[in-house]
Order: sequence, then C-alpha cells, then structure tokens
Amino acid sequence: MTTMLAVRAHRDSPGLVLDEIPVPEPGPLDVVVKVAAAGLAPGIMRLLEMGAFKHLPTTVGHEAAGTITAVGSDVTGHAVGDRVRVHPLLNCRECDYCRTDRDMMCARQALLGHAAFGEASMPLYEEYHNGGLAEYIRVPHWLIDPLPDSIGFDVAAKVHDLANAVRALKCADLPLRSTLVVTAATGTMGTATVKLAEHFGVARLILVGRDAERLDSVARLAGDIPTSVVALDELPEDWGSSGALTGRLRELAPDGVHAVIDFIPEGPAAGQALFALATGGSLVHMGGNTTQISLTPIVLMMHCWRFVATRAYTRKDAHDVLRLLETGALTVDELITHRFPLTDAVKAMDAIQQRPDNPMWMTVVNP
Repeated sequence: MTTMLAVRAHRDSPGLVLDEIPVPEPGPLDVVVKVAAAGLAPGIMRLLEMGAFKHLPTTVGHEAAGTITAVGSDVTGHAVGDRVRVHPLLNCRECDYCRTDRDMMCARQALLGHAAFGEASMPLYEEYHNGGLAEYIRVPHWLIDPLPDSIGFDVAAKVHDLANAVRALKCADLPLRSTLVVTAATGTMGTATVKLAEHFGVARLILVGRDAERLDSVARLAGDIPTSVVALDELPEDWGSSGALTGRLRELAPDGVHAVIDFIPEGPAAGQALFALATGGSLVHMGGNTTQISLTPIVLMMHCWRFVATRAYTRKDAHDVLRLLETGALTVDELITHRFPLTDAVKAMDAIQQRPDNPMWMTVVNP
C-alpha cells in the first residue's frame, strides 16, 4: 500500500477535505502507526479560522491510537505489531518546564495535527505537523505510549481529553468532600471531568450548560456523587448582564463552591461562576474564552480566590489516566457515543459542531 486517505486542511480553504496522499515512511527516530481510532475535536475548525495551524496543507487530528507498522533504524523499545497510543504534544524536552512536569508551558509546544500557539521556532512541529485523521501517522518514537490489551483503541484515542480533565482537576487543588462546578459540562472535557470527579475527592457536583435535557444525561455519569444542574437556557434572558448565574449557583451552594472548572469558550459564564466561589476557592479555566471579566485585584485578595489557567496537560497526566484505565478504576466507554468511518470524517466534524443528538459526548473515527 503506497497511498492512504487523510482528512486535510488547505490554505485559503474554509473546510476540510478527504485527500489521497502517500503513506508516510519512518525516519531513523520515527514509528509509523496504522490508525485504529482517531478522536474528533470541535475546536479544530475554530483554530483553523484563527490561523493557529502554522503549516498548511496538513492532515488534521491530534488524537490517535493503533498498531505500529514500521519503525526507524535507530528506534529501540518499540516493535511492529505493538498496540500504542500517540501522545500529540510536541515539546523541546530540554527546558525547565519540560523537565519539571510542566511541559504544557514549553515555548515550543505544538500539537500533531493541530495548532501551535507560540512564536518560538518549532522544528518538531515543522517536521511532524501531520495528524491522525488518516489511515497512518508518522511520529517520533518518544511520543508513543504502550497500550495494554485492556484498553480499547477508541478509548485510547480520547485519553487526550481525559488527561486535560485530570490537569484541570489537579489545578483546582480540591479539598476532600468538595463541591465542584463544571461549566460546559455536556462537552467532551466536561463529561470527562464528571467521570473523574470521584478520584479527586468531590462530594457534590453542579453542572452548568445550555440545555437541561443534555445536562440531565451528563448527571447520570456522576455515579453516587449528588449532582445538580443549571441550564443557561432556563435562566432569565438577561442573565448575562444581571448576574443570574451567580445567583443560581449561590442558591445551590449558599456558602460558595470550592472550585469551578470552566470549559466555556465564550460569554459571561466564567465571570459569574467566579463570584460563586467560597473563600479560598479556585476557578480553573481551560476554555479559551476571550470575554473580559470585570474584576479588581482587591476582590481576589479579600476572598483569597485563585484564578488558574492551563492550555494543556502533561505527559504524566496522560500516564495517570492510562493507569486508571488499565486497573479498571476508571471506565469511560460510555463517553464514546458516536463512531464514523474515515470516509465520513468531514461530515462527522460538521456533526460535532452542530451536536444534533443527545447525548453526543466523545466522537471517534475508525479508518
């Protein structure tokens, strides 16, 4: 087989296309993986519009798992036939951040098949910008995570989102038996956070999203954790300016909540959720929201609040997720609600933008 199908983004083209391109050959330090499952993320289209994809044309998709089909001449520790998960975060591996479990802060960080956000030179991104929405992907050998037989390829492809949720929960620095608000709770990382909450001592969840029916579906993922929902569509029409979200959260938790994990990409919800914090509480933002928050430093000081932001997870976070999955302490198969063949991947990307089905949480493509 010399050619393969791949979902590609092109310069000056608003959409994605399915192209036939050559199957990649491994360099001395590379492995080639036959993709069994690739995750879909709705943010890809937004980032394309923003110009965050620095190398076009490119094969998109930063979440992939499959079987090694070729290894470079200098690669050791990996072999043809190995089941693997592809770690998508390209880092320099040499800076202080990379050497201290803060690799998401590396100035040269970018993602396979995805965006680059910094202005530093990114030689690895230049070489490995093609992603996993294809039949095969070529990656440097150090980005390969061995995959136990107990973890399916579909779940492995979504470890990225689970690890993002782990990073957000770690940043929240939750006390035992905490009350936690999760915004955009019906999205991919929101549902991942709900599934992981029990592993971080959460005793009560408050889920925020637009639609009550979708929120009720997510609440069932919480298991034995008591869960309340706040549907933005059921708040007064002027909630964005009246502070009604803060008021509703305060009704549910009069003494305030210990933390808010905020995945909402736009609008005033983050600012209003902040004012629902208890003294000493934390808001962790991972939604890329550009809406300004009206807040003076003295308010943070007097309430001892923390506003924490993180743009990604660390390799250790991913390994923590893989251990939970391998031991059976965490099961997430129910989060994967939709599967598409590669030939329908462009339609699938449109579907996850519109989300016509309930639930529609995690989506994978199976080449």
